[in-house]
Amino acid sequence: MKTLSTTCFVIFVLTFLSIAGAAQGDQVKASAVETIEIKLPAAEAEVGKPLKFTAVAKDKNGKTLDEKPTTWFAAPFDLAHAQEDGTVSFYQPGEVLVGAIVGGKPGFTKITVKKTPVTRIDIDPLKQSLVVGGRMKLNGVARSANGDPRSDALISWISESTGVATVDAAGVVVGVAPGNAVIKATAGTGSSTITVNVVPSTITGLSIDPGSTKGRTGDVVKLNARAKGATGQFDNYSVSWAVEGEGARVYADGGFVAERPGTYIVTATSGQHQSHASIVVSPRNVERGVEVIGHVLSKDMVDKNGEVIPTAEQWIFGNYAYVSTISDKLLVYDISDPANPKLTETLKVDARIINDVSTTADGKIGVITREGASNRKNGIVFLDTSDLAHPKILSEYTATVTGGVHSAFIDGHYVYLTDDATGSMRVIDFRDVKNPKEVGRWQVEHSLLTTIRTKEGEEVAGRYLHDLQVKDGLAYLAYWRDGLIILDVGNGMKGGSPEKPVLVSQFRFNHHELYGNGWLAGTHSVFRYKNYVFVGDEVFPPIFDIQAKARIPVRGIFHVVDVSDIANPRKVAEYPVPEAGAHNMWVEDDKMYLGYYNGGARVLDVSGELRGDLYAQGREIANLWTGHPEGFRPNLPFTWGAQPHRGMIFFNDINTGLWIVKLGAPKFKGSTTEPGQ
Repeated sequence: MKTLSTTCFVIFVLTFLSIAGAAQGDQVKASAVETIEIKLPAAEAEVGKPLKFTAVAKDKNGKTLDEKPTTWFAAPFDLAHAQEDGTVSFYQPGEVLVGAIVGGKPGFTKITVKKTPVTRIDIDPLKQSLVVGGRMKLNGVARSANGDPRSDALISWISESTGVATVDAAGVVVGVAPGNAVIKATAGTGSSTITVNVVPSTITGLSIDPGSTKGRTGDVVKLNARAKGATGQFDNYSVSWAVEGEGARVYADGGFVAERPGTYIVTATSGQHQSHASIVVSPRNVERGVEVIGHVLSKDMVDKNGEVIPTAEQWIFGNYAYVSTISDKLLVYDISDPANPKLTETLKVDARIINDVSTTADGKIGVITREGASNRKNGIVFLDTSDLAHPKILSEYTATVTGGVHSAFIDGHYVYLTDDATGSMRVIDFRDVKNPKEVGRWQVEHSLLTTIRTKEGEEVAGRYLHDLQVKDGLAYLAYWRDGLIILDVGNGMKGGSPEKPVLVSQFRFNHHELYGNGWLAGTHSVFRYKNYVFVGDEVFPPIFDIQAKARIPVRGIFHVVDVSDIANPRKVAEYPVPEAGAHNMWVEDDKMYLGYYNGGARVLDVSGELRGDLYAQGREIANLWTGHPEGFRPNLPFTWGAQPHRGMIFFNDINTGLWIVKLGAPKFKGSTTEPGQ
């Protein structure tokens, strides 16, 4: 018997027909199997508690046959893993599809994995004391044992000193008399306390600076509370803020941001004192046109049968574009005339997908990643790119990453890799490019991991690293269900190095809450820019075939994580295109260039401070529908990513190849041509 690999889902998450075909390819003995019943060992499953499933095969007359499963599978792979005896391990809550191949035919069932209980509550520390008669809202986050936030969990609040301060069901505390009050929060088996210091109010008057101002949608307007007669420390956190008007929010620090144009009244309150400010908000009006300069969808991207080859990653350097494909081809184009890209080289390697491609900063050495190699030795390939038009293979590295490499990032003479088989990050030193060697490794560890021994080596289910970026000695890892992880790999703040990465911080999301049942979902892509890390989710159906012609429904949003305090990342904004699927991004000069799968190509204004819903705020500068009638999936976009280069924007689309565009003039008279001006 065998189990299906849990490595890179782009290649190895298959349709039931292809699973059955694989079983037939393993020379499954012909049988009279007509139906297969997968028997549930329990009504529901629990995270961390394996269940053993059984399969019963019957012929067309309903007679039970003595046929055993050749393959067990569970999907989505990030929720569960099936072993060869039908034992399934569960890693996350949600709906899991469990199935088996018997006599070359698939049978399956669904089982619900219960939500894990809340085991702890994190309460944000208070910035200030509370005055008598004043109020403040406590912010608490309920978390499961693995650290996932649980917004669905009801937190109960009680005050242990009601004579000093009271608290209501929403966590709003009101100061009653001077002193200290312990406020307790509970949810599930988790609890936490915080002490609120209540002080007499010495305020004789309150004002807001500025009292009246203007802004655009998406602008963060900083309001400052000023108090007369205040003794001791007084700042914006000393007052409670409220906004009158639909489509805007004011934060505890006095930061105001609106999604809709209009006039808003903001109120600051401290005890019996109030003050008001008015803000007139106009539309952001940053929209610009898009001009298509060039497009590559030609015979270069067609296989021997005349079928369009799906495009994968791109790397633009100098006058050349390197375009990888979901096949064994790397295509090189001369883009010195962007209106007429010319193919200069087609490089072939043993792979079903050449996913990532990039070069060193000087453009002399390139790296491509491989998955699905026929010899099961994937890893990476080093290229001599001193002649960018005609790259040549220098060497390859497979020793510890035969299971496949999805993403790679070059930093100096190091390549940071994602290892599909074990879900770990590997660091490869290629100072001697003919003899690259692994010098470092890092991975998340927890009790739910399942180690599988295969002929090719070790695989680990329950852990998946998808993307990474290294900047200023810090590595930013998109660690799927484990969220955003930041490592010191030479920055010095934790004494880390490429050979010895050290954890700096982690920020977790709850993808089950975000997207619900029936989706393969996780933290997928990362990009550090200024004080933010832009984090993209990838959300696919639990089972699909990336090379099938049928439309693939996808979802997923981009998160904006503030890392100005690198040890305590916090989400401050998001960019959700309705019912479209996030993928890769590039940020430069206050613009984010995005591949949004079925939402096409996007350009976003990320100037200034970012808070709230960037889509609703009108920060989108431009978008391009990248569908084409001659595409791999005709007239459907499936935009992978973007890269700005020499005044142009290069968008790569799985279905329709390489698009070369530039931004046009502003669409609104009198609007600025650049974000933030």
